[in-house]
Amino acid sequence: MSYLSGLENIRVVMCQTTHPGNIGAAARAIKTMGLHQLVLVQPKCFPHPQASAMAAGADDVLAEARVVDNLAEALVGCTWAVAMTVRARDLSHEHISIQDFTQRLPREVRAGQVAVVLGTEMSGLTNAECDLCHVLCSIPTDPQFGSLNVAAAVQILCYEARMALMEKQVTVAQEMSPLASHEEVEYFYGHLEDVLLHQGFLDPANPGRLMTRLRRLFGRVRLEHEEVNILRGMLNALVPDRKTVGSDRSAAGSNR
Repeated sequence: MSYLSGLENIRVVMCQTTHPGNIGAAARAIKTMGLHQLVLVQPKCFPHPQASAMAAGADDVLAEARVVDNLAEALVGCTWAVAMTVRARDLSHEHISIQDFTQRLPREVRAGQVAVVLGTEMSGLTNAECDLCHVLCSIPTDPQFGSLNVAAAVQILCYEARMALMEKQVTVAQEMSPLASHEEVEYFYGHLEDVLLHQGFLDPANPGRLMTRLRRLFGRVRLEHEEVNILRGMLNALVPDRKTVGSDRSAAGSNR
């Protein structure tokens, strides 16, 4: 895998975008920097002539854009999801800078699919959406006027991604173990919650309070595919005769 071909493993995810022009401008930004993947989570108005007009030739990116019902679906297959946010949040997620993002990106695109997630124009991402991502990242702006247009943010991120992969030829000294995909980790969380409820460890009235902390703990570890299999094997050994419902809850992100 050449360094620049890693751009094929980056998907831009836009959540509940309200203005179709921003979708078109984002598509143009994606194509000019050599990326291809655009995923739209419940866009308010798409497809739309204004999106096509603002794409200015990036019609193929719009035509191939996937429209999905929720962020969990948009992240299927991803091994690293980066939530873009400008607001200070009372979350224990790792918060990285743009410099950290570009330093880590070459390795991450070799490990699997990377998602850069942006929220709606007015309020950005919800805490529940951030919970589905591995890290939070911010673009430094003037504190007196920190609001950045979502399409402009996409342009900056795509440029930084391209420069990071152009400047750094990553050599892998040894074969990396494949990281667990987003859906594999979500299935594990659902399985874990089911077993902990059965064992009386979680409060049935409010399991999400502790599960959110457990999700963040495992999110910092970056679980490998084989590690998820080991953990789920342990859970099956603890409750061997109980049918888990992890796959049902994981599809919705299980933020109870």
